[in-house]
Amino acid sequence: MLTRALIVVLVILNLGVALWWMLRGEPVPPAPEPARGVAQLQLLPAVSTPAPAVAAAPTAALDDVTPAATPAPAAAPATPAPSPTPVAPAAAPATATAVIAPAVAPPPPTAAPVPAQCLSLGPFADRAAAQAAQAKAGSLLRGARLREVADAGATRYRVVLPAAASREEAQATVKRIVAAGLSDYYIIAQGEETNAIALGQYRNREGADRRMAALSAAGFNARLVASGGDGSAQWWLDATLAGQADPAGARQRSGAAQQRSLDCARLR
Repeated sequence: MLTRALIVVLVILNLGVALWWMLRGEPVPPAPEPARGVAQLQLLPAVSTPAPAVAAAPTAALDDVTPAATPAPAAAPATPAPSPTPVAPAAAPATATAVIAPAVAPPPPTAAPVPAQCLSLGPFADRAAAQAAQAKAGSLLRGARLREVADAGATRYRVVLPAAASREEAQATVKRIVAAGLSDYYIIAQGEETNAIALGQYRNREGADRRMAALSAAGFNARLVASGGDGSAQWWLDATLAGQADPAGARQRSGAAQQRSLDCARLR
């Protein structure tokens, strides 16, 4: 009798478990986790018509733990949520880009040009000897030319402007000499050189040559008058030193006995 009762209880328990299994419903799968960094689309809740107000129940009804079932209102048709309008990304503010010009290196300083040096080599007894000296000097000299000195033994040298046609013309020339910044002059008043203008007397040819060069640069055509000589002639070699040539080295190569500095304006 006890065995049958246990069997009936087991059958009832199995039926109850089977009934619970059929009525429990399908398990709702958990919502997937949203991906990080991706904007989520959220639907707005549907707007439904508010249900009519229910009359307040008597105060005694509040004691009932189980509320009375109320009929569910008719579900309003779901309003489709408006699709979100894509918003264009805000334009990045324009950034002013400073254009930096490449630094220009300053040009290297140019060396100051070395002034030319001019000299006279001599004296030579004749033209052939002066030409031979020029060939010996070779590349040490540039723009060389031969110069004959008629009164080689002269003891004095005078620089003179040719005689003018009148005293007034000579005085006008003197005014031009003064305006050019030159001094040491006088008008010859008598003799063969009347109205000529004397511009200095020198004991050596080198000083007279410098005076001639200054007058020539100011636009005056002066002449050199030698006196006290024996009438013999000499030849000199006037030239410009090439590059950084040494005047003494040029003299030794040419075989000249002397060297004298020379104004380069006389070689132009």
